[in-house]
Amino acid sequence: MRSRKEISVLLITDCLTICLSWYSYYLVRVRSGWIDLTIEPELWIPMLFVYCFWVITFFVVGLYRPWYAASRFDELTLIFKTISFGSLFLFFAIFVDDQGSHVVVSSRLLIALYWAILLLWVSAGRLAVRSIQRRMLISGIGVHSTVIVGSAAKSRELYDNVSKYPALGYKMIGFAGLDKRRHSQAYKDVPVLGGVDDLNDIIAKNNVRQVLIALDSSDHDRLLDIIAHCNSHKVSLKIMPDLYDIISGQARTSQIYGFPLIEIMPQLMAPWEQTMKRIIDVTVSALVLVVGLPLWLIVALLIKLESSGPTLYKQERVGKGGQIFKIIKFRSMRHDAEREGPQWAGKKDPRMTRVGKWLRKLHIDEIPQMINVLYGHMSLVGPRPERPMFVEKLSKEIPMYPRRLKVRPGITGWAQVKQRYDETVEDVRKKVEYDLFYIENMSLRMDYKIILRTLYHLLLGKGH
Repeated sequence: MRSRKEISVLLITDCLTICLSWYSYYLVRVRSGWIDLTIEPELWIPMLFVYCFWVITFFVVGLYRPWYAASRFDELTLIFKTISFGSLFLFFAIFVDDQGSHVVVSSRLLIALYWAILLLWVSAGRLAVRSIQRRMLISGIGVHSTVIVGSAAKSRELYDNVSKYPALGYKMIGFAGLDKRRHSQAYKDVPVLGGVDDLNDIIAKNNVRQVLIALDSSDHDRLLDIIAHCNSHKVSLKIMPDLYDIISGQARTSQIYGFPLIEIMPQLMAPWEQTMKRIIDVTVSALVLVVGLPLWLIVALLIKLESSGPTLYKQERVGKGGQIFKIIKFRSMRHDAEREGPQWAGKKDPRMTRVGKWLRKLHIDEIPQMINVLYGHMSLVGPRPERPMFVEKLSKEIPMYPRRLKVRPGITGWAQVKQRYDETVEDVRKKVEYDLFYIENMSLRMDYKIILRTLYHLLLGKGH
């Protein structure tokens, strides 16, 4: 089941179960006659607000992200936690409502009954959806095209293990061997599609969604090479963990049917943090643009008075998922600064105007990027976006560079508070290390730390 269809089905199912839960609660609270009411509460308007509350809450905690072939127990555990904490909030909301209806205090204990009814209905709905989804996967509906990459012996061992559990949803289309000469024959009618160097073409031609990696201990140095070939594609990467790693607790494994796999480079930021990050982006960028509008108009006038050309500078950059967008900045250089072709901007670039030098020093030239943040092209914090030609060039020279495209680019980032201006490929290589560190440790706490360090550097006049 595709993610959009899956989310649509979940939204419809939750709509039914949440509304049925509220109606059941309403019958007990209002129609049963157990509670004396001077004013009968409304049914439909509170039901609408309660439904919106739960849908937003479920979305924030991650209950609408794809749970492809995932553990139903884990999902039910998250539902239990979410409904329990959400019901505490509703307890106080109902308290306020009861005060207006002159209901006795003991009636508020019915929230415990609502909690039980909601938990029962939502859990039953989710179990029904997942059970149907599991049966579809076993029948071959909604399965993901999968390739196994690795040594011949390990690849075949992994194939045998995965084949025992069709509910995992892996449709094996072939192998990609480390050495095509030793891994050239088909295994159980599953062909060898090529080697690691062919992986990019194999994924593109066969619409591969899952890549399973089976390496011997002596082949672990090939892991980065395999990841580099998959970076430009939207595929899920999983690897067989070494037994020692499992025993020693050095690797967190995802076990379904007792079969362990490690997901490589998952999205580490929790869904609620992603939601909060976007809310903060929109709020801060809107405030900066609106509150500082008089100053930005003065800046625009100064730019126009000093040199001919547009006030704002627009340039193509590569965003999340490789999407091209136009970044917006106050123009700090001559309007013909790139007549000899694209160049990296240095700290003391001779192409800068006098006003531009002050704009760069105070970082005011970056302010219009808040428009990009509002549009969703960028975030306040993230790896800086690069131009398409540089992305293509650096992706060839730096194996892990495309990993930066997995997240929304930012106005500032960990690399900007730790590293100088990009003037050479080595500078970029160092910044990529910082960017990858940020991606693997993404959190609101990390964002706050970067923003505070950025403000500190700006106050001292030494930001990058």
